[in-house]
Amino acid sequence: MPDPSRLRDSTQIVVPPAALDGIRGDLESRFAVTVFDERQSVRIIGSPIEIKDVNTYLARHGISVP
Repeated sequence: MPDPSRLRDSTQIVVPPAALDGIRGDLESRFAVTVFDERQSVRIIGSPIEIKDVNTYLARHGISVP
């Protein structure tokens, strides 16, 4: 059985709310992901393949993902 934390890491990205300023609309239209606003963060949830592509997209826009 897979480790839940490892599975979660491959299906979501958590960033500060300001990180998506100016690119959120493009992010949601380019990728099959769901974006949830939380109090202190924004959670981007999708398939492992989409999350990998989103991670690359964010990196190209200067947003580092831990």
